[in-house]
Amino acid sequence: MSHKPTPYSPNFPASQGYEPPPDRKQESYPMSPQTGYPHPPPGPVAPPGPPLPPGAHPLPGMQPGFQPGFQPGYQPGYQPGFAPGFPHPQPYPVVQQPIPQTQPGGWMTIPQGLTNCPPGLEYLSLIDHLLVHQKVELLEAFVGFETNNKYTVKNSVGQKVYYAVEDNDCCTRNCCGPMRPFDMKILDNFQNEVIHLHRPLACDSCWCPCWLQSMEVSAPPGNVIGTIEQQWSICKPCYDVKNAAGDVVLKIKGPFCTYSICGDVEFNVYSKDGETKVGKITKQWSGFAREAFTDSDYFGISFPMDLDVKIKAVLLGACFLIDFMFFEKSGNKESDGPGML
Repeated sequence: MSHKPTPYSPNFPASQGYEPPPDRKQESYPMSPQTGYPHPPPGPVAPPGPPLPPGAHPLPGMQPGFQPGFQPGYQPGYQPGFAPGFPHPQPYPVVQQPIPQTQPGGWMTIPQGLTNCPPGLEYLSLIDHLLVHQKVELLEAFVGFETNNKYTVKNSVGQKVYYAVEDNDCCTRNCCGPMRPFDMKILDNFQNEVIHLHRPLACDSCWCPCWLQSMEVSAPPGNVIGTIEQQWSICKPCYDVKNAAGDVVLKIKGPFCTYSICGDVEFNVYSKDGETKVGKITKQWSGFAREAFTDSDYFGISFPMDLDVKIKAVLLGACFLIDFMFFEKSGNKESDGPGML
């Protein structure tokens, strides 16, 4: 059976409107035998560009004998796939997200771009909580020989912020015990002393209201930024936190019983009127073995995020003063009593 196409032969007369279809005209855009896509109408061919100098190589995409960027068979400035004169879309810029930087050794990265801030206190601008861990001294734990206290100060995520070390002589440590005067250096990641604490020799008994405990805070060393002064009381320990001008900024009130028996001991921080609680200094329970056989303590300090960095540093000094007054042992023996007695 033959399948050859037959010419169109209508069964109806042409007088009724039936005529053979007109012949198809040749397409203005013939199909390409390779790709099947129509080519744009040919345009004038641009004159070839100047020859390349000796030893030079053509740029990527450059056709030899043509001007740079000229595609043979297309009009100048014509981009394949776009109408003549239509600009070629530019790729979106690649923006690389910043990678958080971490200092070696687990130290916190110092914030940048702060003004009117003592050098070294920039760390405190982004912190509302500090953890203070005292280092265990084996000689002090087994023999009872007093050594210089050492502390590591961390932020709430465990990154190191400062390292504090007591600067004292052997005779003063072992003769005066927890009541000893001392200087303490607080160092940053680069071993620079950024905060200096000075505690003079004084008494903390309620029977001596004129010679109570105090601590001076300097940042940088030699520039006093505030003080902590004990206020006379019988039942609960009380302190005034003052700025460099001597004005009371905050108040600290402790509990009646400062024994750390399987629980935390809190010293609340209030506004200068003593009514609004804004933070606290907490002696944290560190375990039976650590509490019974050492005086290596854990502390937590919380304060408002927008508090002046200088007052934050003064609160850090208040934590060390509270540690020596209530939680530092003499010869691994607890000497604390109820209230301020």
